[in-house]
Parts: sequence; C-alpha cells; structure tokens
Amino acid sequence: MISIGSKAPDFKINIDDGTNFTLSDYLGQKVIVYFYPKDNTPGCTTEACDFRESIAQFNQLKCKVLGISRDSVATHAKFKEKYNLNFPLGADEDGAVCQLYGVWVQKSMFGKKYFGVNRATFLIDEDGIVKHIWPSVSVSSHIKDILTVLQS
Repeated sequence: MISIGSKAPDFKINIDDGTNFTLSDYLGQKVIVYFYPKDNTPGCTTEACDFRESIAQFNQLKCKVLGISRDSVATHAKFKEKYNLNFPLGADEDGAVCQLYGVWVQKSMFGKKYFGVNRATFLIDEDGIVKHIWPSVSVSSHIKDILTVLQS
C-alpha cells in the first residue's frame, strides 16, 4: 500500500505519442500522477480538460502532469487530440501500474460487482517521495485542491 512519505513506485509506461514515460526520469521535479477510469466518459473528460486549462499553473510550480488509464495508446491519442490536451496520457493496458498504485479495485454498480480503476491522484516530490494522495477524487474541485497543496 502506498502511503504519504513513502517512495513512489517507479514505472515505465507507453504514452499517447508512442514514446515512454518513466517516473524516475523526472526526479528533480514534482509530478502529479492521476488515474482515471476511461477516455471519453463525462467525468474523465471534465477532469482532463480541467488539467488542460490549468497546465500553465502546474508549469509555474514546476510540476509535471501525467494521466493514466487502462485505455490503449491509440485511444489516448484520439482523446488527447479531440480535447487538445497538453500533457501525456499513459496507457496501462495490462493494469500493472494501476495494481502498483493500488487503484485497481472492486466496484459496484446497480448491485453488480466488477473491477475498475479508482479515480485517484498522487503528488510525488522532487525526491520521488509521495507527498499527497487524493484517494477518491471529486472532479468538480480536484484541480483547485491540487493547486492549493502545491502552493502551500
């Protein structure tokens, strides 16, 4: 289980442009890693567009943003283009990074149980340490909440 103050598990993931994102390559700067269920769904689209609209503030705070879901690189590329997203999207098709970060969880809808990605966000500092965790994100106030923590 990942906790505040622990070393963030390193990972390498394919991103929307066909290259890779390796977390340890970003030592020396803050990184927001946010997990979301699925491209092109209402909540996920709102969250991604909110990050897009606030990316200048993240850049000013020297903070990289990475979104991760289990969608494919091709799906991510279309989603990124459709909404003009200005940060990378990681394709965790086999669920390894979701498992590593504990966001692959059992859910329930209309009495039916299934596994899916829990919407969660991790703030990782310049030394690779988890500084803050948002375990169950409310999309409407999420960006504001992250920026408040980053600015404090």
